[in-house]
Formats: sequence, structure tokens, C-alpha cells
Amino acid sequence: MLEIYQVSKQYSHGKWALKDINLQAASGIIGLLGPNGAGKSTLMRILATISQPTEGTVRWDGVDIRKKPDELRRVLGYLPQDFGVYPNLNAVEFLEYAAALKGLGGRKTRARIMELLELLNLHHAWKSSVGSYSGGMRQRLGIAQALLNDPRLLIIDEPTVGLDPEERMRFRSLLTDLSGERIVIFSTHIVSDIEATADRIAVLSQGELLVNADPAVILRRAQGKVWSIVIPDQQLQEARAKWTISGTVRRDEGLQLRVVSDVCPHPRAAELTPSLEDAYLYVKAAREGA
Repeated sequence: MLEIYQVSKQYSHGKWALKDINLQAASGIIGLLGPNGAGKSTLMRILATISQPTEGTVRWDGVDIRKKPDELRRVLGYLPQDFGVYPNLNAVEFLEYAAALKGLGGRKTRARIMELLELLNLHHAWKSSVGSYSGGMRQRLGIAQALLNDPRLLIIDEPTVGLDPEERMRFRSLLTDLSGERIVIFSTHIVSDIEATADRIAVLSQGELLVNADPAVILRRAQGKVWSIVIPDQQLQEARAKWTISGTVRRDEGLQLRVVSDVCPHPRAAELTPSLEDAYLYVKAAREGA
């Protein structure tokens, strides 16, 4: 059980990166969604015991991780956004080095490494230097190092940045397969990644937690708030100034907009079924306008 109580983080220049965050998790995938600068990576570093909160408490199975960080570190897997590799090592050498840093070794660890390379579809390339790997392969290697100790808490920060669409789909499928009985916290600013994987979604903006709910609940918030309207191309900038727009499609008759609004934005607008991206923008805009 992971429990986050009233966690805030203030940096030396006085800015609050996080303010009064409350979250609890027992198993499954929590998608941490928000724009760049929302505080997602700051929260991830606190949960990974790399940074400490200015205020508040994080407990793992009832134990304060600030007082006893090793209680969590023993069962933690962490893939940071800026995951780096030693390019001249092959996959096995790199994972043996990562295992040694975790205090792991011996035959069981070597067997675990080969098992993970098979699971993550890297076994065919284990002899190649990791410097020759594609972005997707490096991310899979990052997941492998995070799974070496078979963690109960897996923290993954912006893992699909820079991946092509096919690699992103593979990665999302992998996350779903890995969840099982463990807690997976997956941070991203890409709504489609969250939509495809998360059992629960926590939306962060400007360091505040806007909503923490399952996707169906968040979608219901935007019901009756999403509209379609076609406008001439030259009116796009004016429309952006007036409305929250979640999508545009070019048509023969002009631009078809998806507009997120509490009220019908135009007499010719038609109501649409909301997507998760619509709902995310609705929640975010509602807080910013409050």
C-alpha cells in the first residue's frame, strides 16, 4: 500500500512544485497526467526516495519512507525520464552492472536477466552494444533494469517521449502486462498513453492534484461539454482565443473543431461524445478558470 498525505515541495527560489498532494494506491496502474512543468517528475523523485518533500508524508505499507527509505527501496523499480546507458556495454553487461548497484548478484540474478531480456524482446540483441539500440529498445532495457528485483512498486517517468507510434503501442501493452499485483505509477503528458493503460488517472496542473479517479468518472465530467463546429480557415485564431479546442480536422467546407465548453459555443454546434483528452482539457480549464 502506497499512501501520499499532504505532500508539498518548495524549491530554494520559493516556487512550489507540488502543493498538498493526496493519493493512495494498492495495485494496478495509476496514470499521472499533466503538462510539462506540472510537477509529475518532482512527485516521482519523492516516491523513488531521491528527493524529500518540504511538507507531508509518504508511507509504504505504513512506514514513513523519509525515516526508513530502505523499506521501499528494496521493493522499488524506477525508470527516470533521463535514463542513460553505457553505450559500449551489451545488454547483459549493462544489466549485471545495474544489478550490482542494487546489491544483486549470483546465478539467480543472471537467470533473471535472461528472463527479462526474453520478456522484453531483447534476447536477440543482447550481444550488441546498447549504444546501437533504437529509442524503443533502450526504453525496454530501462524497464528491464527497473524489474531486476521484481519490484512491488514500479515508477516510470515519461517513458514514451521520442518513441515512434509502433514502439509506443508496444510499450503501453507491456505496462498492462506488468501491472498484475504490483503498483505501477506511469507519468506522461500524452493522453492516449494514459487512456490505453491506466486503471486510475491522477491529473496534475501547476503542482496541484485536480482529479484522482477512474477514467469513466473523468469522462462523465465532460459529458455534454464537447461540441463540433465547422468554421472558415481564417477564423481559427479567433476561435482559439474564445474556446478550448481539443482537435481540428480539415474539411472541404472549412475546419471542423472539437470545442470543450460548459455551454453550446455556437448555434450551429453539435454535441459530441467526450474523449479522455476532451475530459482532461475540461478538468484543466475548469481549475484554471476558477
